[in-house]
Amino acid sequence: MKTALITGCSSGFGREIAEHFLDRDWKVVATMRTPREGVIRASEHLRLVALDVTDPQSIRQAVEAAGPIDALVNNAGIGLMSALEGTPLATIRDIFEANTFGPMAMIQCVLPQFRARKAGVIVNVSSATTLKSLPLLSVYTASKAAVNGFTQSLALEMAPFNVRVGLVLPGRSPETRFSRAAQQRAQSLEGAIPDAYASFAESVIADLRQGSPLVTHAEDVAEAVWRMVNDAASPLHVPVGADAVALAEAL
Repeated sequence: MKTALITGCSSGFGREIAEHFLDRDWKVVATMRTPREGVIRASEHLRLVALDVTDPQSIRQAVEAAGPIDALVNNAGIGLMSALEGTPLATIRDIFEANTFGPMAMIQCVLPQFRARKAGVIVNVSSATTLKSLPLLSVYTASKAAVNGFTQSLALEMAPFNVRVGLVLPGRSPETRFSRAAQQRAQSLEGAIPDAYASFAESVIADLRQGSPLVTHAEDVAEAVWRMVNDAASPLHVPVGADAVALAEAL
């Protein structure tokens, strides 16, 4: 029985990915900052492990606790909706620590075992915002565009070792707390949206709330990750969800 280590499983895509793998007879090491029973459907093949992807010691401990794994799914991340002018550099660094450096550090920690076995799959969860830029998301989009870039290069580095690396790019999901958390994070930052941007920001947020009939469902992401892990012929990057697919086709 194979094992997947999945980050960011407390809700949303991560939780759905974990349950998807459990339903298909994989062992799952589901990580989150504060593990809580009941967040993911109970299974004898499920292990909950504490992990903060911005903390090197936490990463080492989580990977050691997981033991040998066959797949790493880097799903953990945070959003931010703000105007660049009003976003403190410390906050920008926090976004990159979670969204970009976190996956890099996780990968560095598992590569030795994958390389030694000449087997393993890494899937990084990015974002469809990298397909079409949106206002007030410059910092978040930059952090995910960096993930896209290093994933593409890493895939070439690891090919000689038979380690596959892939990228899924989900669109907007009204089912998860991610978008709401991104707005709340901005609201907690004094001046994140300066007064000069207020009317513009209101119109952007209103458009987002009105939404598009095309959205991404959590099960779409879980199935895309599953296929990428289990299909050696899977493309390097896959847009996920009706909205993401539409953006990709429009390019």
